[in-house]
Amino acid sequence: MTIGEGDKAPAITVTASDGSTVNLAAPGQPLVFYFYPKDDTSGCTREAQDFTALASDFKKAGVKVLGVSRDPMKSHEKFIGKYDLAVPLVSDEDGRISDAFGTWVQKSMYGRKYMGMERATYLIGADGRILREWRKVKVPGHAEEVLKAARESATA
Repeated sequence: MTIGEGDKAPAITVTASDGSTVNLAAPGQPLVFYFYPKDDTSGCTREAQDFTALASDFKKAGVKVLGVSRDPMKSHEKFIGKYDLAVPLVSDEDGRISDAFGTWVQKSMYGRKYMGMERATYLIGADGRILREWRKVKVPGHAEEVLKAARESATA
């Protein structure tokens, strides 16, 4: 099952690394919820740094940003500390969040098939509706594109 634009986000409450909790189906403010494969890998680090660089811009736009992977919270804490990340991270160790969004997918590398996290981002409205969806994300320029969409949705 996958969730797309116009759908209601699943009624899952997540706890982020900063101690905040958010019910995805009713976040109360616009929310950027981005899925990434693994802490401290090159593409995921770049993406987290890009969102961190724009954190104050997202905040000014009234948008909360949360990153999510299947890494445990202990790994997230080290990742945040190592790169001084300003974006809180959510642990999806049991897979219920990525399963609900359909981002845990079959991947292939060097002919070997395996299950892994698809890099995907969702812009969720304050009411829990999916306003925008990006699947198979390419990192360069992505955070800027999401910020632009978040600003546009705030003025719409």
